[in-house]
Amino acid sequence: METILDRIINEKQKEVLKLREGNVIKVEAKQKRSFIRKLQNAEEMVIISEFKRASPSKGMINNGVEPADQAARYEKAGASAISVLTDSTFFKGSFADLRAVREAVDLPILCKEFIIDSCQIDQAAANGADIILLIVAALDEHTLTELYQYATDLDLEVLVEVHNQEELEKALNLGAQLIGVNNRDLKTFNVSLDVTESLAKSIKDAGAFLISESGIHHKEDVERVRNAGANGILVGEALMKSPDLAKSFQDFRMPLVGEGKK
Repeated sequence: METILDRIINEKQKEVLKLREGNVIKVEAKQKRSFIRKLQNAEEMVIISEFKRASPSKGMINNGVEPADQAARYEKAGASAISVLTDSTFFKGSFADLRAVREAVDLPILCKEFIIDSCQIDQAAANGADIILLIVAALDEHTLTELYQYATDLDLEVLVEVHNQEELEKALNLGAQLIGVNNRDLKTFNVSLDVTESLAKSIKDAGAFLISESGIHHKEDVERVRNAGANGILVGEALMKSPDLAKSFQDFRMPLVGEGKK
């Protein structure tokens, strides 16, 4: 049975063919903004705030705000980094959104894309990304290793996303410093914070930073992943729908405890 992730990857394969048929993407050497450095110096949970118009599971989330305006609001409210969805088919994003956010804020920016080819990494870097996402579930181990090395050679930081212990082992084999635990199963889109709790110890024992992604809507959710050892959270829907960003950030901002301090 075809999963949602299968459909997304099939679409990405078509996009990569078009991208490779087009002009060569020029990646200029630019000073990157380090998210890892922020984590190393953090005394409280870091918040990656996401610009996310829509998703396959939720449909349209918020199509009434401009990416630059929302990113500026995130920065003012206290975001540590900004994530920008660039997939157009399933999430209604674009690389124009990424460029707009890059011009609007001085924070590290994560290009949230389903990357399967190095040309997508070039595209992310050329449009202002400091961090890229590599999803272990979407890649075989050889391709994962190649893309990770390719990105780091461009001085990009890499958030390696996992959902289970097997994927985590592959991420740790890379020597990844940034591990994103997606509480959402990309095959079914079911969400459970149990995923962060079950993987946290292995990540912290390896000395990596843990970012908990998906399913975080309330202060209690943040406390739960924080207590498990997370260093930070990635939040999209809750912030895109928030009527009071200052209040949302106030609720989500809390000091690190236990394993999260390491």
